[in-house]
Amino acid sequence: MAVKRSGQLSFAEALVSSKGGVGHLDRLSALVKWYRFEKLIGHLRDEAAPGRPGYPVLVLFKALLVQSLYGLSDRELEEALDDRLSFRRFVGLSLEQTVPDHTVLCRFRNRLIAGGMLDKLFGELDRQLEKAGVMLKRGTMLDATVIAAVSAPPGERPSVDPDAGFAKRQNKPGSVYGYKAHVGVDEGSGLIRSVLTTPANVNDTTPADRLIRGDEAVVWADAAYHTHARQAWLKASGIKPRLCRRANKHHPELPARLKLYNRLIARRRAAVETTFATLKNRMKLRLIRYRGLLKASAQIILAAIAFNLRRWVAITP
Repeated sequence: MAVKRSGQLSFAEALVSSKGGVGHLDRLSALVKWYRFEKLIGHLRDEAAPGRPGYPVLVLFKALLVQSLYGLSDRELEEALDDRLSFRRFVGLSLEQTVPDHTVLCRFRNRLIAGGMLDKLFGELDRQLEKAGVMLKRGTMLDATVIAAVSAPPGERPSVDPDAGFAKRQNKPGSVYGYKAHVGVDEGSGLIRSVLTTPANVNDTTPADRLIRGDEAVVWADAAYHTHARQAWLKASGIKPRLCRRANKHHPELPARLKLYNRLIARRRAAVETTFATLKNRMKLRLIRYRGLLKASAQIILAAIAFNLRRWVAITP
């Protein structure tokens, strides 16, 4: 398939751009080595094939990042690309070009999922962040958050997401039907170093070892993550285990020493809550829009990539 040309700004667009100053999308364009992402996903479209010209893969990938940054549905993304010059400029579309419609964007996302490309794209950004010197590796803060599914829970309607699960609300009655995003956040920089998605009923501790990279100095986590096996493994790996302790049937009340220990850990790991606040409140990751674990995972990985891009701009002078 032939590929449409993109990225050429007209004189009028350049003039409007200069009037508005430099926004965070413009700063992203300068910070990131986009050609490396393009190399990874270039095979998803056959540029030599005949037929109606398609959109360059980098345009579509950047469009999905805009979607994650602003919490847009596929149709809302199509409308936003048609309406906002800053979005067009970032993804590489001039005023004269038509925007990809929601079906094109959806198909491209599905091709990324089918090709197993999202983990590779996340890894590429991780390498760029390391090379830029913004990934500190002082420690990894572990945590998880539940995100509701678009599907109704079993028993309410026939259209049920078979992969979603129930989780109790924290400090609230009832439960949430959906998925759980598990993250490992770099202490100091606030960047997401690892991300996994599970049904909401999976315990936080179950996938925790896969969030630990092995090159951090310390791991910070609440009591849900403490096991004797994990503590011993971290020590054997040369990583300080800073995992809150919890009471058990043999010791229903923690001694004062461990209560103080937990409070000190809680202060250090509290910064991870900022990550979820940004994802849910600023980037509007409050709903899994697609059915099935693979697509839910794709939405969360794209959100993690977009979060790290946003954070990179924020911590770069």
